[in-house]
Amino acid sequence: MFTGLIEEVGTVIAMNTSKSGNQLKLAAPRVAKKIRRGDSLAVSGCCLTLHSHRGEELIFDLLKETIARTNLKNLQRKQLVNLERAVTASERFGGHFIQGHIDCVSPVIAWQKSGADFRLEIELPDAFAHYVARKGSIAVNGISLTVADVLPTSFVTWIIRYTKTHTNLDRAQPGDLMNLEFDILAKYVERMVSRYAPGAGR
Repeated sequence: MFTGLIEEVGTVIAMNTSKSGNQLKLAAPRVAKKIRRGDSLAVSGCCLTLHSHRGEELIFDLLKETIARTNLKNLQRKQLVNLERAVTASERFGGHFIQGHIDCVSPVIAWQKSGADFRLEIELPDAFAHYVARKGSIAVNGISLTVADVLPTSFVTWIIRYTKTHTNLDRAQPGDLMNLEFDILAKYVERMVSRYAPGAGR
C-alpha cells in the first residue's frame, strides 16, 4: 500500500529487454539507503519488487503484464521516475490509498502555468470515466492528486509548485503517457452495487 507522497525522483540507468525477461535499473541515492531486497517500491505509481541493489543502483524484474499496462515500457536512459516505498503501520498517512496497480495509461492534453499554480489536463478513457469524480482522488504517475474538474473526455488537476518540482511532472509535456490508478473505494462501491443491479445473478 502506498500514499502517493513521492519520496524521491529516481533516474533511469537502463531498461533491458531480452528473451529471458525485462529488467529496469534506476539510480536513487536516498531510497537506496532505506530499502532491502524483496521490498516493494512504487515506480511512477507501479508497484515493483526490488530484485537487488548495488550502492545507489536499484534493479527490478518486470513482468510482461507490467510492460503492457504501464508507461514503464517507454522509459529511456536518464528519464525521471517517481519513487515511494510502501507505507508502514507506524507512519502517518497522507495522500490516499494507492495499491500500485495501474489501471491504464493516458496522454497529457495540456500542461501549463496559471498564476502561481499549474493546470494539468489528462485524457480520460471512457471505460474508466465512472471512477472519476470532482474533488475525488486519483494517482497520476504515483502522485496523489485531487480532481478539480471532470470534462467530457478528460479530467483536470491543479498542481502546486512544490509538487511540480519534486516529481517527474517537472519535465512533463503534452502527449506524455501517464500511469493512472483510480480510487480503490470507487471500485469496491461499483462491485458491491453491481450485485444488486436489475438482472444481477440471473
